[in-house]
Amino acid sequence: MIGAGVAGLTTAVCLAEAGLAVTVQAGQLPRQTTSAVAGAIWGPHLVENSDRVTRWCAETLEVLTTLATDPGTGVRLVSGTQAARAPHPRPDWAAPLRDLGPHDPASLPPGFVAGWRYTAPVVSMPVYLDYLAGRLSRAGGQLTAGPLDSLAQAVRQSTAPVIVNCTGAGARDFVPDPSVSPVRGQVVIAENPGITEFFIGVGDETHELCYVFPHQGRVVLGGTEIPGDWSLEPRPATARRILADCAGIDPRLGAAWILEHRVGLRPARPQVRLEAENADGDGPGTGRLVVHNYGHGGGGITLSWGCAREAARLVMSFR
Repeated sequence: MIGAGVAGLTTAVCLAEAGLAVTVQAGQLPRQTTSAVAGAIWGPHLVENSDRVTRWCAETLEVLTTLATDPGTGVRLVSGTQAARAPHPRPDWAAPLRDLGPHDPASLPPGFVAGWRYTAPVVSMPVYLDYLAGRLSRAGGQLTAGPLDSLAQAVRQSTAPVIVNCTGAGARDFVPDPSVSPVRGQVVIAENPGITEFFIGVGDETHELCYVFPHQGRVVLGGTEIPGDWSLEPRPATARRILADCAGIDPRLGAAWILEHRVGLRPARPQVRLEAENADGDGPGTGRLVVHNYGHGGGGITLSWGCAREAARLVMSFR
């Protein structure tokens, strides 16, 4: 297994709990990955619109809803609003949500004219990644730090019958797969001044995406969607814009104590790559297997369990 973000860890958990011997090797440990930067809320974003994505989303929603009953997972069910500055149709992806309904336009923040209210899993990603790592360990899996330059190198150095590739945006060079490109996201972590509901302001031609995701003791404020930008350095001007936008949503955020600035690279791809191929270039049915699970865009947490279970089925079918 290569990669220790949410896709890699979730897939590793599925395999280890099925009784397979699993070792995860990653150049970045879980709290150093893009997954740790995410807000994060259930809902597909910057990912293909397809039946399989709808299926993966629904399957993951079911799992996250169950995990929300355990405070140690970092998953909570939170109510809130997605709003826009123009008429906003009912989002198709929200069909699995049980309480989706229109928001009263009169009570939206200034500049927003339409919105939808619903309840969805909101995930404290540092806590959740620790939970997944612990669950992997309890199932007998191992997590090791160590960079690999390429998939070809991983195949040469490993004797494992199956290698699972969950390298996110790094797949562009690692595989290599030129169809993968980063979408830069910058967030501000602040002390939570008492916010209990999430808010997502949809971006448009004149306004950036903005969001407020509350967690216990802190709040994640965003955001940006900059395609093709590989920079991981926080930009002060961007942070100021994020804070101004979020203070417009809730004025209490104007005086919130800033804890941290983070940047992550969403792994965008025209389609999620979830498939198996021969690792050694031999004929069909021979040699070893590589299972790819990357290209989830901004939907890493949203697709995680659905994609992980499908990747695990591909691995198990090889046994």
